[in-house]
Amino acid sequence: MRPGADQLMALCEATWPPARSFASGAFLLRDGAGGGKRVSAATLLPGASWSEDDRLRAEQEMRALGQQPLFQIRAGEERLDATLEAAGYRIVDPVNLYVAPVQDLTDRPIPPVTTFCIWEPLAIMRELWAAAGIGPERLAVMWRATCDKTTILGRIEDSPAATAYVGLVDGLAMLHALEVVPAKRRKGLAQWMMRQAAVWAADRGATHLSVLCTEANTGANALYAGMGFACVGHYHYRIAEA
Repeated sequence: MRPGADQLMALCEATWPPARSFASGAFLLRDGAGGGKRVSAATLLPGASWSEDDRLRAEQEMRALGQQPLFQIRAGEERLDATLEAAGYRIVDPVNLYVAPVQDLTDRPIPPVTTFCIWEPLAIMRELWAAAGIGPERLAVMWRATCDKTTILGRIEDSPAATAYVGLVDGLAMLHALEVVPAKRRKGLAQWMMRQAAVWAADRGATHLSVLCTEANTGANALYAGMGFACVGHYHYRIAEA
């Protein structure tokens, strides 16, 4: 059975975890330790009935953490979305949730010396991430994940040109932080990176590979759709003015 949006959001939490999370009224708050929106956004607790006092308290606690107030809005949370809009929060980074069976991604051999699964990531991989704006705080997210995990190094034209991180929980894998050197894009390497992630996951009994992608990243969205990934959900953030 194909995983749905709720399963993928739980998988994201497990494979790309915040430094700390805690409940505050109807919300789950996250201390991202500088690791980006996914690990810093507040979310409604499942089934919670929230009040304006809950929202304001969550906002205050995020500021106390040194974080700009940020809420992740999922399907069915239209009232919260409208309330935040009225309070001056703006939408940022609408995201698509994609998933595909690993068997559909492991049907052809990966060219020799193209991709390598490595943990811990090599210095060159950290350099590739740094050049793409993924610094130590986001790399720390990978280290603190307690799931089965790996990183992938991609090579093309005899040089390192891509890197990614993959985590796996309960038969589902999620790829994060895929970066390809700009000069080496549109040469098929990103597809081989995805296929290598699927091979690694399949070897560990996984049934599906998933990935999250901002709607603005048209190239990546086209890649995933072209590889047969199904879009099973969406979310976006609402961020307060500083």
